[in-house]
Amino acid sequence: MRAAGDLRDNDRDMCTFDDLLARVLARAAEPGTPVIGIAGPPGAGKSTLTEALVAAARGRLGVEAVAHVPMDGFHLADVELRRLGRLNRKGAPDTFDVAGFAALLRRIRSRGEVVYAPSFERDLEQPIAGAIPVLPDTAVVLTEGNYLLLDDPGWSAVAAEIDEIWYCAIEEDLRVARLVRRHISFGKSAEAAQRWVAEVDEPNAGLVAGTAVRADLVVPVEVVTHRPPPS
Repeated sequence: MRAAGDLRDNDRDMCTFDDLLARVLARAAEPGTPVIGIAGPPGAGKSTLTEALVAAARGRLGVEAVAHVPMDGFHLADVELRRLGRLNRKGAPDTFDVAGFAALLRRIRSRGEVVYAPSFERDLEQPIAGAIPVLPDTAVVLTEGNYLLLDDPGWSAVAAEIDEIWYCAIEEDLRVARLVRRHISFGKSAEAAQRWVAEVDEPNAGLVAGTAVRADLVVPVEVVTHRPPPS
């Protein structure tokens, strides 16, 4: 893990979208298939930042050279969460196939075959198997999710397969408001959205906040919400 400039404490305030893109491109030039992780609490803008970086990097390197493998693809299906009695905590660390996530990243790094990663369909709130092809010659993979820096044996095995992990920092009021809007957009009433955020998302966010100290780079909200012009 690490290299490509080794981001540490004195680099944490020197961060623009172009800086992050340069790091992605530098990783893509390395041998093998490096993996960059983007962590942060629910509603921090991880997917927004990742999708922008993937689009920009593909504009430079080509579509097949850059893959986006989200942690959310490893959500356990609702039927299994119901069996385990965890459906009302969907999104907590123990509602993911963590071992499967780590194993898939290891397969990607071995470059021996096409690896099909799962995606997550927001309209269904369910993972979709085999939706994302990662080719043997893919130059760089970006993954994002809440728990990439969690100090837990299962999640530490995931982190061991990631070359550098960034943490998205955002003001709490803005993050919570975005979460409520997101839940409403997917069909919850305003009251139900606020209750879910308070009872499910916020305990998870508190857990994730303590992991920022392990990040290689803390990305400020201005960069997270930046939308570069089309290339």
